[in-house]
Amino acid sequence: MKLPVYFISHGGGPWPYIPAMQASNATLAASLADIPKQLNDKPKAILMVSAHWETRGAFGVTTHPQPPMLYDYYGFPEHTYQIQYPAPGSPELAQRVQELLTGAGLPTSADAARGFDHGAFVPAFVMYPEADVPMIQLSIDAGYDPALHLALGRALAPLREEGVLILGSGLSYHNLRQIYGGGSAASAQFDAWLQQVLLHSPPEQRGALLERWEAAPAARLAHPREDHLIPLMVAAGAAENEDVTCIYHESQAFAGITASSFRFG
Repeated sequence: MKLPVYFISHGGGPWPYIPAMQASNATLAASLADIPKQLNDKPKAILMVSAHWETRGAFGVTTHPQPPMLYDYYGFPEHTYQIQYPAPGSPELAQRVQELLTGAGLPTSADAARGFDHGAFVPAFVMYPEADVPMIQLSIDAGYDPALHLALGRALAPLREEGVLILGSGLSYHNLRQIYGGGSAASAQFDAWLQQVLLHSPPEQRGALLERWEAAPAARLAHPREDHLIPLMVAAGAAENEDVTCIYHESQAFAGITASSFRFG
């Protein structure tokens, strides 16, 4: 069975581990927890494309069989720097990913040391709190070329029929300077464009529209640096020409920000 692909807005920092942040992220949590229910069976493994891992020149693939933790956030309670998400890695999947990328002419490199960053372990914890699904990470390229990441998704597409759940983890709006004041209008305008492109535009035109995302209303106000948008390109490429569903949408996320997540296929 071919698995769907997801682009998820992963929220801010280690929010599932902070009681004061859980209530404000309840809708996001429910959407993430529902993803396993949308699948007939538990996936064999997760391939996580996190906005929080960038490489240049080659796409990095984690190969550690028991990945460590990477606490790549600042200013949170002390206990959030002791979090453990002990999902195993999958050297076998890492090798398969590298084979697919090499076959598509995309440079790749193995990283045997890198652990799970919060763009990976935070949503994975909400989806699979028992940490019983192997997970590896794949980096995005620091050049942020949309066409390159759409091509990356196309190269990964065969994994969907091999029991691998591909997750692009970012945020549909990511302007930290305005996220708690001033970002409401920009996030709503950009989100409306995303909804139109993903849900209502002809699927065969989707890739070209995403490549030109900077022409969208409020594009650079929503993403002054597009690291959190690029995982969407990977998801779109992996399920090219397939139907898209919005699985999470809030107009009052954080402090009045509009945010969304999407399922492809």
